[in-house]
Amino acid sequence: MPNKQTETVSETYPGNEIKESKLLFTRREMLGMVGIAGLTALTSTSSNAVAQTVQPAQTRPRIACLVTYWGAPRSHADWIVNKLIDGYWWQGAYTPSRVDVVSIYMHQHDESVLAQKVAKAKGVPVFKTVAEAVTLGGNELAVDGVVIVGEHGSYPTDLKGHWLLPRWWIYQQVIRVFEQSKRAVPVFNDKHLSYNWDDAKWMFDKSRELNFPLTGGSSIPVYYRKPEIELDIDTPINNSIVFGGASDEGAIFHCIDVLQAFVERRKGGETGVKAVQSIRGPETWKWVERNLWASNLIDAVAKSFEFKSGHFQENTQANLCVIEYNDGTKAAVISGRGVGWTYAGEIAGQKEATVVSMLGWPGPFDQYHASNSQPHWITEMMVTKKEPFNAERLLLSTGITNHYMESNWENGRFSPIGRRIETPHMNMTYRTTRGAQFSKGERPPSRPYIRGFTE
Repeated sequence: MPNKQTETVSETYPGNEIKESKLLFTRREMLGMVGIAGLTALTSTSSNAVAQTVQPAQTRPRIACLVTYWGAPRSHADWIVNKLIDGYWWQGAYTPSRVDVVSIYMHQHDESVLAQKVAKAKGVPVFKTVAEAVTLGGNELAVDGVVIVGEHGSYPTDLKGHWLLPRWWIYQQVIRVFEQSKRAVPVFNDKHLSYNWDDAKWMFDKSRELNFPLTGGSSIPVYYRKPEIELDIDTPINNSIVFGGASDEGAIFHCIDVLQAFVERRKGGETGVKAVQSIRGPETWKWVERNLWASNLIDAVAKSFEFKSGHFQENTQANLCVIEYNDGTKAAVISGRGVGWTYAGEIAGQKEATVVSMLGWPGPFDQYHASNSQPHWITEMMVTKKEPFNAERLLLSTGITNHYMESNWENGRFSPIGRRIETPHMNMTYRTTRGAQFSKGERPPSRPYIRGFTE
């Protein structure tokens, strides 16, 4: 039996203790590994030697997957990366993968036992650093796309409730390789860009500076809808609400991203966000009473679900995010029970509100669990090198979430009625041209993960 490589590198992670990361395979194991794309990874025999890679001609994009944690079937990394490896369910049928996952990096490696087993079974090399994963152990960028899944894992939250996931930390190391290699490739970032606005804006700006496609966000906007409709581009939307789980930062981001996916289609296109405010608890319903448009839309949702009057108002722990747009459009995200994620829009010229729900989430926890549309659009970006939707939408969703989390806090003190935060730095405009992107057709069957090993 050969000896395991034991060389270690100390790295400091934001919001986390100093950890040691280890080379994860023996030299013999790595030499014997054949990746899905026919990749052979060669590791060095000493700490100073540079790893070399043999790259045959490729017709399928080679993808590096960089994750925070992949230790449970309910982790986002397991939902997303497995589908990129084994295929996914799209528009009522199984769709084989069109990309090759050729490297994996795990920030919390020791806790990500499931990922270690999947990588070994699938023949995907695991690298000890972000840079090595995107260079395949060499000196230059060696992949055609990067997927960052910075969701889940053992990370602290700050006083305001920000979950200090190291998405920016991973992303900026990818950018270093792009800049050193003088070329860039498409990047997907799961959920919002960062818990910090300045970092998120930097991430967006780098995609424009280096001219690479950027996407990410929630999987809910592309989930199944009832009814199966998409708003027309230039729909004259006056005001909107979204109901959904809004218990914490991650949950309300899903709701906000759903909202943005609808309101970006309003007449004239996106004009940017003027102000954001957070209201928590019983004060939520006092605000609703003062804003007739919101009350009417809430009633429309209750009616569509055949709920009794006042159903939503029974939730005394509700949260509310109020968004004002530069063109005068208003919107609110509200905690709601029993409706999945539901959008309601007041549209000029229509007597009744338009109500669209994303329901049936998520289970069962198997190969086709949760999002399948999201891996489809990740793949589309990697193949076409075009953003599936404007990355400005992702930045706006990130910014609204960040300012919502900040609103209730001032000088270290919490108030259930948050301050109204003006956001001139979110004065971005764009016009979407995308068509419908959500799942349609027969829902997927329950199918065990294609693991390649017995769990």
